[in-house]
This record gives sequence, structure tokens and C-alpha cells, in this order.
Amino acid sequence: MHEIVSNQTLAPNVVRVEVTAPRIAEIRQPGQFIILRRGPGSERIPLTIADTNPATGTITLVIQAVGKSTRELAALKPGDAIQDIAGPLGRATELIPSGHAVCVGGGVGTAVVYPIAQALSRQGVQVTSIIGGRTKEYVIYAEELSAVGTLIICTDDGSHGRHGFVTDALKDTLTADGVDIVYAVGPVPMMRAVAELTRPFGVHTIVSLNPIMIDGTGMCGGCRVSVGGETKFACVDGPEFDGHLVDFNELRDRLGTYRDFEADALARHDENCRIGLD
Repeated sequence: MHEIVSNQTLAPNVVRVEVTAPRIAEIRQPGQFIILRRGPGSERIPLTIADTNPATGTITLVIQAVGKSTRELAALKPGDAIQDIAGPLGRATELIPSGHAVCVGGGVGTAVVYPIAQALSRQGVQVTSIIGGRTKEYVIYAEELSAVGTLIICTDDGSHGRHGFVTDALKDTLTADGVDIVYAVGPVPMMRAVAELTRPFGVHTIVSLNPIMIDGTGMCGGCRVSVGGETKFACVDGPEFDGHLVDFNELRDRLGTYRDFEADALARHDENCRIGLD
């Protein structure tokens, strides 16, 4: 059992949970993830490791409560426990040894970008982070990212930082500064837009994909994606890939495969909560 040490609200329906997992905390690298199962019969959920503390044996997970299982996870309190956590899984981030890296985060993807920016900064790379949210209250990890490099904040309504999308700020950065690589994590449309923006500049762009994932070993095939015309498995070949080679149309379609089932499970969960069964 993995005990919940803390649960902090970062934004509406987004929490940062610190949980004990000492062996994972010791060896995890930026870009890697875990798959957890809250208890018997629960759904297996992949989550990127946002941070670790080997001294305390804890890992940090950022959870967006959008469905039945993630709502249950987000509601866990200190002292509660998660039954199973498997990891670290996936390939570590390809970190450039020097130069200028731009890390682009959208929504909860910002929590995934943070360990990448942190690792790059530690080895002396110039880091510019561009993060965004719908409004000020949806912007997360601003303080952490400002500590490891230059930070540009964007909001759709202009309530915090720059008014507009992260791609607008990225375009200005690509035009004004020498950029060696871009790391982008967020909603599929955002990552696709970033990849298309950097393509004419010839800037290598890495995106972190979030397809359906079950076992984390490549055996189930649920996380397959097309990259450069070849089938890859995000759990073992990724989760990070060259954004200029990803088939985003296929990824978008596959992400919607179980949408009706997810909506039904959430509706039943909400009804059970209403009548006091959960």
C-alpha cells in the first residue's frame, strides 16, 4: 500500500498528490510515468511523475478529476492509500546537453513539463517555459518553472500574463531567439499546433502522448500510435516522440474510443454519490 502524504488543490478539479513510493523515487527520470490502481477492481490509470523526493521516499502526481476514477483519486486524503503503483515506466526524456530549450505546457501538461525543465536547468541548458490556461486560476506550476528559467504565462482571457495562446508566445520566441529544441505537453490540439508551428523553423520538437494505456508493457497494444508511418507503443517506445512525425488524427480518434463508456461510468458514480452509496 502507498500512503497519501499530502493532497493540494492547484486549480479547479486539479490536485497535486504526494504519495509514498520509495523505490520509484530513487530511480525515476524526467518523462517517465507510473500506472496505479486505487484498489481491487479499480481502473489502471497512467500518470506522469511530476516530481520525486528520494529522501522522503515520495513521488508527486498531478491529477485532473475528469472521470469516475480520477475523481476518486483526487478525493483521497492524507492517511489514505493507493493499493498498487507500478513504475517507473516509459523512456526518459531526451535532454539536450547545452543550448536553448523551450518547454511548452498547456493545462495539466504543465506539471509534466516541469521535471523536464528542471532537469535541463540542472545541466546548464537555457530554459524558457511557456505555459497557459483558460484563466488565471487554471495556470499551475508557475512558481516552480520560474525558478528554473524564463517564464512566459498565457491565458485565453488575458486575466494573467499574456493574452492569447501558448503558440502565440512560442512563435515570438522562435522568431526572436535561437531555439535548439521544443518540448510540448498538453491537449492533443495544442501539441499538434506546436509541432506545426516549429516545423518551418526546423526546430526539433518532442511531444508527450497520452493514448489509452492499460498494462504499461506493450503487450495489450492499447497505446499504439503511428509515428513516421510506423506503429509505436507509447508505454515502452515513448511516451515522448518527435512531434513532426506523430499522426495526430489517429491519436485524436483513438482517445475517443471509450468516451461513451467513460460518460456512463461517471453518471453512475454521480448518481451513487447523490443517494449515498459511494
